[in-house]
Amino acid sequence: MAKNVFVIGLNDFNLEKLQHIRGAEDYRYHGVIEPAEVYDTDYFPIPDMLRRAETQLRAFDGTIDAIAGYMDFPVSTMLPILCSKFGTRMTSLESLLKCEHKYWSRLCQRESIKRYIPNFTAFDPFDDDALDGIGLDFPFFVKPIKSSGSRLGFRINRKEDFDHAVERLRDEIGLISEPFNYVLEQANLPAEVREVDGGHCMAEEIIGGRQCTVEGYVFEGDVVPYGIVDSIRYPGVISFFRYQYPSKLPYRVRRRMSDISKRIMRHIGYDNAAFNIEYFWDEARDRISLLEINTRISQSHCDLFEKVDGVSHHQVTVDLALGKRPDMPSREGAYPLAGKFFHRVFHKDATVARVPTRKEIMEIESKIPGTIILPQVHEGMRLSDLPEQDSYSYAVAYVFMGANNQSTLLRNYDRVLKKLKFEFTDIVE
Repeated sequence: MAKNVFVIGLNDFNLEKLQHIRGAEDYRYHGVIEPAEVYDTDYFPIPDMLRRAETQLRAFDGTIDAIAGYMDFPVSTMLPILCSKFGTRMTSLESLLKCEHKYWSRLCQRESIKRYIPNFTAFDPFDDDALDGIGLDFPFFVKPIKSSGSRLGFRINRKEDFDHAVERLRDEIGLISEPFNYVLEQANLPAEVREVDGGHCMAEEIIGGRQCTVEGYVFEGDVVPYGIVDSIRYPGVISFFRYQYPSKLPYRVRRRMSDISKRIMRHIGYDNAAFNIEYFWDEARDRISLLEINTRISQSHCDLFEKVDGVSHHQVTVDLALGKRPDMPSREGAYPLAGKFFHRVFHKDATVARVPTRKEIMEIESKIPGTIILPQVHEGMRLSDLPEQDSYSYAVAYVFMGANNQSTLLRNYDRVLKKLKFEFTDIVE
């Protein structure tokens, strides 16, 4: 009999990837919660979403073999709650929150891998004297206790930067803090964590260097890192330019990152689920710093793994959700190298006046095999309506590509960029 796999927020792009993993002919995928409710919005009514998901699952006339997801908040935090109710495989809510609650996560990291994390503190952005209590020298970085992507993250070089960040945080932090606090109420939290809810923020020492992400999973207590993806930023800003797989970091650095990942995930007690951990390597000081832990695969990396290894790492998500050790291949894909590029504009805001037509996109894709172009905007919308953007730019298109080497990859992206015609009006510089 086919296994029924329920996927929260399932969209067409990821469904296509799921249909090509090993064993997919024996699976039936079912979407739970419309993708627009978790992709194209900043409003997350988690209690209502959980009720509707539970109603759909209980009404299903068949076996519920797995409940899975590949997205950050709110999907990641809904999964342990739903899986617990329906008896499917997933890590505990508490172990997941030890990763996603940034303050709790740092406390756990300080217990087990202290030398690999920056100094940090939590603060209340609604406290007018918050800056006085942070105790870090400029520059430092601030971000909410719970966020996604680089949203509401700010580099603080002086008091005026902090004042600007706090103004933005006070206006927007409630969009995630309120639903995240509902999730916190479902968990057993230590007192020192309970006092730092989703309305709080983190201040951390600046860490930097070459950034990457370790993708891994835990199966019945065995922590397995299986791939490292480089994260390359635009010069001088926090905005990502591209993700590139496999990593070009030295082998000894990648090995150390894998060992650190194993240590912290064991310490947290995370089990039977995928994760990815973001790191920096300061080459001059040969210093590794852990940035944050995410409780899922990165969907941004799905096409990269498919191009290089032969299947998307959705393989990991589905196998784990079904209670199986992941059957993830290595280097069986069509390309030695793959990348996801972020085509960005660095305005404060603007109106989208023109987006490339589907015909234009298909023509570009046909000339460079392996290219996938996904516009993220439509004509007439304001850039500020894009969800989950960083504080300095807007990603108007994603471009996935494969190549035999890095120089070809970059050259082909330049060819694509010259033909992608976006136009904007009412530009706010």
